[in-house]
Amino acid sequence: MQLEFENTIMLEQFLEVVESNDVTKLKEFLDDQNISDVAKLIDEYPEYEQQIIDHLNIHRAASTFKILDLPTQKRVMRDLPPSKIAELLNELSADDRTDFFEELPSSIVRELIKLLNPDERKITLSLMGYPENSVGRLMTPDYVYVFENNSVAEVLDTIRKIGKNSETIDVIYVINEKGELLDDIRIREFILNPPGRKVSDIMDERRVIALNAYDDQEEAYKAFKMNNRVALPVVSNSNKLLGIVTVDDVLWVATEEFSEDIQKIGGTEALNEPYLEIPFFKLIKKRAGWLIVLFLSEMLTATAMAYFSDEIAKAVVLSIFVPLIMSSGGNSGSQASTLIIQAMAVGEVSLSDWWRVIRREVFSGLTLGGILGFIGFFRILLWHVLMQHGIIRDLYGIHWMLIALTVGFSLVGVVLWGTLTGSMLPIILKKLGADPAVSSAPFVATLVDVTGLVIYFTVAFLFMSGTLL
Repeated sequence: MQLEFENTIMLEQFLEVVESNDVTKLKEFLDDQNISDVAKLIDEYPEYEQQIIDHLNIHRAASTFKILDLPTQKRVMRDLPPSKIAELLNELSADDRTDFFEELPSSIVRELIKLLNPDERKITLSLMGYPENSVGRLMTPDYVYVFENNSVAEVLDTIRKIGKNSETIDVIYVINEKGELLDDIRIREFILNPPGRKVSDIMDERRVIALNAYDDQEEAYKAFKMNNRVALPVVSNSNKLLGIVTVDDVLWVATEEFSEDIQKIGGTEALNEPYLEIPFFKLIKKRAGWLIVLFLSEMLTATAMAYFSDEIAKAVVLSIFVPLIMSSGGNSGSQASTLIIQAMAVGEVSLSDWWRVIRREVFSGLTLGGILGFIGFFRILLWHVLMQHGIIRDLYGIHWMLIALTVGFSLVGVVLWGTLTGSMLPIILKKLGADPAVSSAPFVATLVDVTGLVIYFTVAFLFMSGTLL
């Protein structure tokens, strides 16, 4: 509540300053705001975005631009004059600039690259030469490195000279004359050691945790999560130090990957664009593919129903419980699939854990199926009791117990099968090199629907053969 009140006050003050047409006051007001508050002003008042960017110093303008969402970034670039665009692009860190360029058409990127100064243009083209979604696209060449034969005093001089333009100086990287990474040392070690001590004396024997430039960006997220670092070095296949990746960039990657996985789990292709910005027919294309696959899969359900049509004709009462059986299996499968996909995404489950997963899901499926089976059995029992007292009409006749047992045991079997299918499918897809998220909840549910019917009518035949069937 307090935060909303403060935001309202800030927005009102901004309007007063803008309407006063006092440039000095506007600059002072913007300089007093946090970067996140300036971004909020741009979101709230897009008609003033050019004025806001123009009256920020270039460093704060670049910091603000970095945290804007993509549609706003595109709009800002469209509205600014070429001179300001060039200034802003050159001020952006190389990794943030590359990330922005990735979202633009190639024709626009070619024009924007022309606005960069020669050094920044060379760096940007180098980063864009790495595969899409690779660590190389994330890294920045702005870091501090020293040599193993340097003294602490020389290291501190190096930090003073180039540290200002570095992404972070928390960690200093040690290389040899070939440019190979030897070690990474926290800056506190240099501050606490005497000036004459050599870097080689401070180095330890521990393995340096580094990322390969061609690794998938998800590998960077896992490395940061496991090692509690603010930055990690990026090396080539020959261990040459190329740059660093910082934790703020990895957090953006994690957010994008999470959004993609959620979309895939929901039964659609990853949009890769904001929902309100993606063209309508492109959105239809993204959604139609999986819907068609799921629709064709559901046709197998109709085939299964047709196969058991004689059984249904003899015991129409069985058809009453078909939706219950199908939904229970689909829901249990969707649950298991979602849990395993999430666990695999955060590194809690690996391919080697498949046997532990399957054992756990067998017991889970039996327990959950037993719970639902008992509820289904009790529901039929309760209905029979109420029927005997004349409260409701008779649906099950004299064979109500056989029907109750059929429903109860079918639920155990269907839920068990659903949990096993939902948990194993992501692992199988991962083993085959596919994205586990494509074993989306709707796909698992559709698969279990068909097999659930087979289980249901098989159990019905076992219990009712010679009576209703």
